[in-house]
Amino acid sequence: MTNMQRASNYHIAFLTPMAVSVEQEIKRLLPNGLTISFARSQDRDEHRLLMQDADFVIAAGTFIYKDQIENAPKLKLIQKWGIGVDKIDLSAAKDAGVSVAITSGVSSRTVAEHTILLMLAVYRRLPLAHSSLGKGLWLAPELRTVCYQLAGKNVGLLGFGNIAQYVAKRLAGFEVNVLYHSRTRADSELERQLNVTYVDYETLIANSDVLSLHLPLNAQTKHQIDGHVFEKMKNSAILINTARGEIVDEAALIHALKSGQISGAGLDTFEGEPPRRDNPLLHMDQVVATPHSAGAVMDNVANTVGHAYRNIQAFIAGQMPAAKDIVVVGQRRC
Repeated sequence: MTNMQRASNYHIAFLTPMAVSVEQEIKRLLPNGLTISFARSQDRDEHRLLMQDADFVIAAGTFIYKDQIENAPKLKLIQKWGIGVDKIDLSAAKDAGVSVAITSGVSSRTVAEHTILLMLAVYRRLPLAHSSLGKGLWLAPELRTVCYQLAGKNVGLLGFGNIAQYVAKRLAGFEVNVLYHSRTRADSELERQLNVTYVDYETLIANSDVLSLHLPLNAQTKHQIDGHVFEKMKNSAILINTARGEIVDEAALIHALKSGQISGAGLDTFEGEPPRRDNPLLHMDQVVATPHSAGAVMDNVANTVGHAYRNIQAFIAGQMPAAKDIVVVGQRRC
């Protein structure tokens, strides 16, 4: 029996609602023989129903709960669109014999670009400059007093995985000093190539003009950036978060911005997503906020879904995806 013939028996549930054009691209690239259905909302019950008949699940920023996994008897693999698995009940997947895989590296470049975009936008108060023109205001004299250049600054990267390394590479032309701290130090050759300096955690916090977060969310990193950290940062520093919102104590961040403990923030992620309309972070001139869209670019859809499909096809062929993609190895097989 060929892989294509075997694939004809398998169904994918895509749990994260996508724009019509993205859904069309996902369908266009669907391997022959596989079928796919799409969620129309983030409703938990809808997802449970879709999963009941699914052999595979693909999900982006969608929670996958224990009860959904337990009620999916055919489910063999949960394939994450991206790399963060904090919204998936990994223990439940393991107990049910369901494997979990990520699409490692697919969004590193796009998130790195967005990270630098936020640095520049915060320093230049881009939303304020734009919106003021629409109100008939000409704020050039006022903006000069609150805007800064990136050149000459210490950019601190907390975490040094693929995304942070791409950020460092793209900062090469900005004439900045790149510092980093991570649990595991990079080898000296990579440090030389990227022109980065390893420092301890306290030094990174105290000396960064721009502190950019590149950590996974887990029990150790939740609220790692709290009021004590903001007290140790420069008053002129800005915080950039394209990782996970829960890494930052949001109440402490709001206080730090209002009190002048730090001067600005660029946020692509929030503790609660989507954030409430009355969240103070959405109404501060020194904050630039985006809707967890750092990796969301149309010309990377084919790369991402293609990676996901390759992992699924490997699974169907009796193989496991590449080791860098595997998070949980389950017992259920095709």
